[in-house]
Amino acid sequence: MSDLSRRNFIKSLAAGAAAGTFPGIISAAGSTPRVVVIGGGFAGATAAKYLKKWSPSLSVTLIEPNAVYYSPILSNLVVTANLSLDRISFNYNDLKQKYGINVVHQYVDGIDATGHMVQLADGSKLGYDRLVVAPGIDFDTVPGLDFTKVPHAWKAGEQTLLLQKQLAAMPNNGSFVMTIPKAPYRCPPGPYERACVVADYLRVNKPGSKVIVLDANADITVEKETFSHAFNVTYSGIVEYHTNVTLQEVDSDARRAITSAGNFDADVLNVIPTQKAGKIVHSSGLVNDPTNRWAGVDPRSYESTTVKDVHIIGDSQGTGQPKAGHIGNGEAKVCADAIIRLLGGNQPYPAPMTNSACYSPIRSATTKEASWLHAVFAYDAASGKMKMVPGSLGAGAPTEKNYRRMFDWTDNLFSDTFA
Repeated sequence: MSDLSRRNFIKSLAAGAAAGTFPGIISAAGSTPRVVVIGGGFAGATAAKYLKKWSPSLSVTLIEPNAVYYSPILSNLVVTANLSLDRISFNYNDLKQKYGINVVHQYVDGIDATGHMVQLADGSKLGYDRLVVAPGIDFDTVPGLDFTKVPHAWKAGEQTLLLQKQLAAMPNNGSFVMTIPKAPYRCPPGPYERACVVADYLRVNKPGSKVIVLDANADITVEKETFSHAFNVTYSGIVEYHTNVTLQEVDSDARRAITSAGNFDADVLNVIPTQKAGKIVHSSGLVNDPTNRWAGVDPRSYESTTVKDVHIIGDSQGTGQPKAGHIGNGEAKVCADAIIRLLGGNQPYPAPMTNSACYSPIRSATTKEASWLHAVFAYDAASGKMKMVPGSLGAGAPTEKNYRRMFDWTDNLFSDTFA
């Protein structure tokens, strides 16, 4: 792909799959249609913004317990102190003030799908005509794992700073041990990216230290050539990569990972547990895929295949698309477009497409390089399995230019979601 084509591609990503299909403003006889969105991450915030942007007559409420959202994207660079946490922090002021979205900072206790009501933690209830559920991921329980001592840092914020603090306090000749869960999990290249930037940090700041990667998968799950070269060449002698290692238990006080391949003691232990759909998705009966982990949806609208008028987007959906911020932003636009059509008495667009891009920093301590990856997904009407399948794919090796472009990409995505 040429430089010009790639720049145009990056700009187009923020525009979304539904661009050019904007329906007109809708109304319902005698009432204003109500859409409630649960979750204010990349998927939920984008859905709320574009529902209101494309159809200002809608009543849109975004329920998010936290006043500030910390982006998992770029958070590995906060772990290594290349960026401050403020660089990946966002509030909901623009969504409220520019678009007229009602933002409610509450936890959701339950969903009454029959009565079309959302129960909040303070006892109040919100009615809806259409509900969008975007709570992100939840973790499986790991015996002995205490996140206040052994951080995951897979949901950004306090956990990111805790891992940063532990890394900074690590002695020379120390060991950083991290686990990678069985796929699918949030941000496919993310764990391998973390191993790289931590290895680069240790090489400069903690001589003689090692990064020990315990991967539950049979091999590197994405960008295999890039990360294999990084582990075997760029960080030869620093990174030890182990496959098919199942985490069984953690001794959090001793910072010990107890696994199918034996025990691994660490100066810093970073456990990323196996993941599943957010708690509210499970408790509301929205999880119905064969693995009992993700929500089955129709990708033409992201409406649940079991519960009417409820749509699930982002990391909790089970469509075959990766679980990452950029793809969640794209799913949100397809979903918003479909909801507006459905409320207007029409059918969703029959052939939606989404796209996903990702830049991964490989070196960041002195030389700064990043790789890139993108994929376009299309609805697979022929199979009848309600899946999105990858079409065009592209990847780029680590370069300094890609490192700079990484920030153009993230700033476009951040702005498209929260501004």
